[in-house]
Amino acid sequence: MRFVFFLGLLFLLPTISISQTDSVQQKKLVFTGDFRFRVEQDWNNRKPNGTYYDNRSRLRYRLRFGATYYLEDWAEFGTRIRTGYREKQQDPQLTLGDGFNEFGTVPIGFEKLYFKATYKNFGAWLGKNTFPFEKQNELFWSDNVFPDGVFLNGSFPIDSKILQNIKVNAGHFIMNSSGKSFNQDQYFQGFQVVTSHLKNKVIFYPSFYYFHKMPNIPDGNQSYFIDYSILHLGAKATVVERPNIQVSLDYYSNLVNHNQNDSIPQQFRNQKKGVVGSIKVGKLAAKGDWAFSTTIMYLEKYAIVDFLAQNDWTRWDYSSQGSPDGRLSNYKGTEFSIAYLIRKNFRLKARYFIVEQLIPFGIITETGNRVRLDLDIGF
Repeated sequence: MRFVFFLGLLFLLPTISISQTDSVQQKKLVFTGDFRFRVEQDWNNRKPNGTYYDNRSRLRYRLRFGATYYLEDWAEFGTRIRTGYREKQQDPQLTLGDGFNEFGTVPIGFEKLYFKATYKNFGAWLGKNTFPFEKQNELFWSDNVFPDGVFLNGSFPIDSKILQNIKVNAGHFIMNSSGKSFNQDQYFQGFQVVTSHLKNKVIFYPSFYYFHKMPNIPDGNQSYFIDYSILHLGAKATVVERPNIQVSLDYYSNLVNHNQNDSIPQQFRNQKKGVVGSIKVGKLAAKGDWAFSTTIMYLEKYAIVDFLAQNDWTRWDYSSQGSPDGRLSNYKGTEFSIAYLIRKNFRLKARYFIVEQLIPFGIITETGNRVRLDLDIGF
């Protein structure tokens, strides 16, 4: 797959680089930003030894500020900074009063730094940018994790009543450079086909993701490395337009055989599948709009790479093993959410999570309950 990706890159990038047109857009610099304030409560969080964490209340915040410079009508440079600790890629929020630092300074880092080019129905970007593959939630990949690498896409409109468009996405992303040849890096590659049907009311997005040399524990504390070959079958459909009702379903299957890997405990070697389903009602398009959703999920241990997924649903992490990153797989749960658009770029959203571990690491399964209230303001 690596050879196919680089071969495609070789042919596509020169085409994009010479794609200047007569209608050159005037150079301009656009600034964007957003602020989040969060109220959060955790309870019923059971540890592997059967005892419980203390209930936890937190007030949290996040600030992001970005800029995009349009070099031509086919090319742009983009960047964005955010608050948050560098070692916690899944979580840019900061807790008021955290760390006993007596009103110390706030940690800030770059989450985006990229060059993007487009030519007709083709596009590419280089650098660090948003996860570029179609997805409906953060249970496979967190919106706060921004991969470094190269991404290509092509869109092919089709004049048919059943099929309107086919889009192809492909990328190579480096998680940890070895300083040697590319095949020695820790990396992941993705390939996805997105098809739109019935006037874009139904969308399918089958995908394949290959993760090379992933550590069992992030941030350099690993005791072994493993590979993932994840087949993802995803679909979403608009059932009713008014009110807007959408359903989505995602299925994950890690095709790697772990039966001969003595580093992995026996009870987890075949834990490689996952299913996520959701129903959404309403759409936040205008002032006063409401939206509701319910998500039910079941993710086995190696169905995903757990420290790249969201860490919203519960407080489980690798802190006892030297990493602050979340370990969000090997569990099942339900999320209920409600959102209200106060005005343009001004949203209030409440989320309630119930989770339970599938296979215990200790003598008993871990559990957790969490409720969040977010106020998001864009500018």
